[in-house]
Amino acid sequence: MTDNAKIINQLRALVLLTQTEEQVARTRVSQARTEAVRRELTQNADNAAERTRVITDQLRALGGVPDVVTPAVGRLSAVLKAGFEQAEPLEEALLQDLSLEHQLLDRATYLKVLAEQAELPKVRQLAERLVTAHKATVEWLTVVLAEEAMGGPAALQATALQRVAGTAARAANAPVRFWANRVNEVVESVHQRREQAGERLNEASDKASSFTDAVRETLTVGRSAALRRAERIARREGNKDAANAAKAAREELGDVSADELPIKGYDSLSTQDAIKAVKELKSAHDVRVIIRYEETHKNRTSVVNATQTQLAALAKEAVGVSE
Repeated sequence: MTDNAKIINQLRALVLLTQTEEQVARTRVSQARTEAVRRELTQNADNAAERTRVITDQLRALGGVPDVVTPAVGRLSAVLKAGFEQAEPLEEALLQDLSLEHQLLDRATYLKVLAEQAELPKVRQLAERLVTAHKATVEWLTVVLAEEAMGGPAALQATALQRVAGTAARAANAPVRFWANRVNEVVESVHQRREQAGERLNEASDKASSFTDAVRETLTVGRSAALRRAERIARREGNKDAANAAKAAREELGDVSADELPIKGYDSLSTQDAIKAVKELKSAHDVRVIIRYEETHKNRTSVVNATQTQLAALAKEAVGVSE
């Protein structure tokens, strides 16, 4: 027989970590790219809250001290985590989420063995339930990270601060190329002006919403023109790296012409035909080009969702996750 003290200690740790998991899921809701992901994250948070309740009940049944402090600590941990990760690129925040889920999974697996040895069937059933839940979350986060590695768009979007952090990290590790740097300077300068203008205008959106939209559109057009000009100059001078960097930035903005799309005659396709064509794409880059173009042009929800699903399928294939 195993000493129940080990089981009680693991249950206490699981309560704390599960409470943190719930709060993290709730902070991620605002970063959801689609309504479907938003619902999924909300459900995940609710499920975590339910798991916290069940674990606490089992802890009390074994004579553990009724939990009063741990939930507050869990909430505080999540708040601190959310604060610190704003200074990190999105991928680093997701890797930390994944680390949390792995710890939950490992502890639940350990708890299962302890419960089997102690002949506590209810604890074993609880542990099996936790293992199943955390395996699914680990798989989901792994796919989201793979989507991000493929260039996105991932199921979760970076916050403004995370985008800045990610840009800074990539810049620090990138080789120095004169034209690439010039392109980045143009893009970043316009981007910063756009964000600053957007923030100021958003504060007064109730008074001048139409003016805000007009300014944003003007800034977007200005950035697109700058990128196209930079690309033309780079190609004229034979600098393929800089030209490709400018084109990639245009693709990210959805600023490509119909003949640049990986699906021929895309603009003339019906919604169903577009969805069918998207499902045939095998390159993450091609999927990314289509989704950005769709979002900035027709913005058909069903097509956007189908494109996101295709990217997730490619990400699963890349990390070896079965459907």
